[in-house]
Amino acid sequence: MSFKFNKFFVITCLLIGHVHSQDIKNSIPAIGDRVSGVVSLEQEKQIGTQFLKQIYAQAPLVNDALIQEFTELLIYKISETSLVQDRDFKLVIIDDRSLNAFAAPGGVIGVNAGLFIHAENEAQFASVIAHELAHVSQRHFARGILRGQDTNLASALVLISSIALAIISNNPGAFIAGPAALAQEQLRYSRIFEREADRFGFNNLINAGYDPRSMGEMFENMAKLRKLSGDLPPEFLLTHPVTSSRISDAFNAVDQVGIVGGKTNSPDFQFIKGRIEAQYHNSNLNSEAFFKQKYSRNPSVQNAISYVTVLSKNQKFSEAKNILSTLLENFPKNITLKVIEAEIFFNDGDLDRALSIVDEILKLAPNNFPASVLKAKVLEFKGEFLFAEQLVRDQLIKRNNDPDLWFLLSEIQRSAKNIIGYHLSKGEYFILLGQYDRALNELKFALSKVENNFQVTETIFSKMDEIKSLEKNS
Repeated sequence: MSFKFNKFFVITCLLIGHVHSQDIKNSIPAIGDRVSGVVSLEQEKQIGTQFLKQIYAQAPLVNDALIQEFTELLIYKISETSLVQDRDFKLVIIDDRSLNAFAAPGGVIGVNAGLFIHAENEAQFASVIAHELAHVSQRHFARGILRGQDTNLASALVLISSIALAIISNNPGAFIAGPAALAQEQLRYSRIFEREADRFGFNNLINAGYDPRSMGEMFENMAKLRKLSGDLPPEFLLTHPVTSSRISDAFNAVDQVGIVGGKTNSPDFQFIKGRIEAQYHNSNLNSEAFFKQKYSRNPSVQNAISYVTVLSKNQKFSEAKNILSTLLENFPKNITLKVIEAEIFFNDGDLDRALSIVDEILKLAPNNFPASVLKAKVLEFKGEFLFAEQLVRDQLIKRNNDPDLWFLLSEIQRSAKNIIGYHLSKGEYFILLGQYDRALNELKFALSKVENNFQVTETIFSKMDEIKSLEKNS
């Protein structure tokens, strides 16, 4: 089946873009049979799956269950008041300090870790997420295809790979080429989508209970970043400038709705932001001294977590525990803080205390993702491999497409000397990365170790057939 596709449009859908100031009164195009007849929801999911494999295979990703959990919960919370109907999201957090966020077909939502750094509070962060969810709910990807030139699904999959590469390399302008007039015309149309995403995102932000001024404030942060960057701004801000008119439009919208107040921040956002800021601090400087001074001048929860993070990294666990204990006095039931506490005891070698803390968390929040992952690691170190493996498998019920979980499972199985299980899990890991040759090699090795077990043999043959089918269709 052929459909229309527009490469100049896609990058603006995937990245926060530029809008003009004039009030667009156009009615929103109908989203229904006409769009689905060009690119179905199933085809969007196919494209999203291929896009995700490119990201998994090539992008440096943040492997931090606390950050992953917080971001996922925030996205789902905001989506509850959005117009997104299929809320089966796949989140990727890119290990990059630059400002970026994107929404790809099939419910793929991506953010750079840098979005936490450049957003001053949760409401500003949420404004970006609300904008991206508006791209999803209004099916901008499919509607852009509808306006483009005829091509086929295979071409779309090739293009989505180049988009993934652009995001990975933080150079979205790298693949935008072609006659200038055509580019200008297609960008004009994409800006209409950006205005629409701003409008729907703004309404969603209010409905989710956030301060409506946060969207304009986030635009101001972007404009300041562009100004401070001098001659070397991030490519993202070169191709998608934030104009003064976009900022004024955002604040004018606040005046028009007449809503004052709303949620601005939360302790958990400050904990996650502090954790990320410490991880991305300039390695050429003395991070410990920097965050110690910052904490001394302003002992906020965010600065406290930054300081705790660098102390833990430098294996100064006693000092880290002391700072954290003050936070726990103020937030005694906060799960994020309790997980961080358990991490510190685990890294300090006190496995029993770490296990006690995560068990306490899991009583309050059964199946909690970061606590479960940490408990599995603790149990692995204690030699309780079967229990550790079961914890990971319980998480894989809902997170079967998480390559980090499959990798963790394979490591636990290797420690347990479960060679067949190790290679099977490693095969699943490589499938998600789109590395089918390596996946087949893992399964072949597992097959060579199977002795007189018909069921396991059939399972491996079935998985090998699945891989060959995926390889053929990729």
